[in-house]
Amino acid sequence: MKLAEQYAYVIGGDPDRDTVDLAVLDTRTGATTAHTVGSADGAGYAAMFTWAKEHAPGRRVWALEGTGSFAAGLATFLAEAGEDVVEVGGAKRGRGAKNDKIDAVRAARTALGRDQQANPRARGLREALRVVLTTRHAVLVSRTKAINELKSLVVVAPEYLRAGLRGHNIARQLGIVEQLPTALDATVEHRTTVLALRSVAARIRFLSGQVDELDAELAALLAQHPAGPALLAEPGVGPVVAAQLLVSWSHHGRVRSEAAFAALAGAAPLEVSSGQRTRHRLNRGGDRALNRALHTVAVTRLRCHPESRAYEAKRTAQGKTHRDVRRSLKRALARRLYRRIEAATRTTELSASS
Repeated sequence: MKLAEQYAYVIGGDPDRDTVDLAVLDTRTGATTAHTVGSADGAGYAAMFTWAKEHAPGRRVWALEGTGSFAAGLATFLAEAGEDVVEVGGAKRGRGAKNDKIDAVRAARTALGRDQQANPRARGLREALRVVLTTRHAVLVSRTKAINELKSLVVVAPEYLRAGLRGHNIARQLGIVEQLPTALDATVEHRTTVLALRSVAARIRFLSGQVDELDAELAALLAQHPAGPALLAEPGVGPVVAAQLLVSWSHHGRVRSEAAFAALAGAAPLEVSSGQRTRHRLNRGGDRALNRALHTVAVTRLRCHPESRAYEAKRTAQGKTHRDVRRSLKRALARRLYRRIEAATRTTELSASS
């Protein structure tokens, strides 16, 4: 159902770091009836809410861009005030005019023209999972860079140092580096090389410790989520994948169906038919982090899950390539894992209400 059939006004919002531009659209005429700019803080949110009640006194809905970033505070404030909020993705920029007021009007018109609306992502446990996942990814990137830096130092180190480090895995190399002696009469090259190796090794140790701490926190958060244990029971789904699935799913009602979840992941092919020609192409859009999570599960299952291996053998006999089979499996996994999340969440909600 379109917004014009439910609300008298749509308030479009274009947020920046310090301000939020708002524009009110009358759903009966499509005309812009008011515009304001407020500060992106508690006092500003309250002032914008008061302004909205004055200029959009009937049934109203807020259409905000960036509810997961700059508009997160406003979306939370409005939800707590009992206001209806929908999420609008950032518009593609063309050659037309662009300013914050125009973007606020565009957000309202975009929401007004849609048949299906997206609810803002949940905060609370979902946001905690997202924060841990994001931080963990950044730490892993830094650790990988540090490991590559260590290996580069080993390559150019003097031969008598390099000989003791060559042929060992990273864990053994760290132990050797930490025990390297530095004599008082050592050459300047020796001293600086050992200093650099120890510095990088200490950084790797520190970052590895951070990963362990974040993994423990991730496991604790998944145990609190109604769908966490159900996802971890699925073959090929580990804590990181389970967390990403829940972060992308967000909450009951945000993703309306398993087909929408597959489309969100970019796992549903797009029809590009024309005339008498019917074909599909890959969807390279959507939530790429969710797509990678499904890819990880698919690759793992094709390696060690009997049912998935039997499916691959069947489709291969039909002429499908390994890549085609993997793509089909990702689509099937999106359906299955979505159903598992929804079922576990509904069961918990029913138990809480009874």
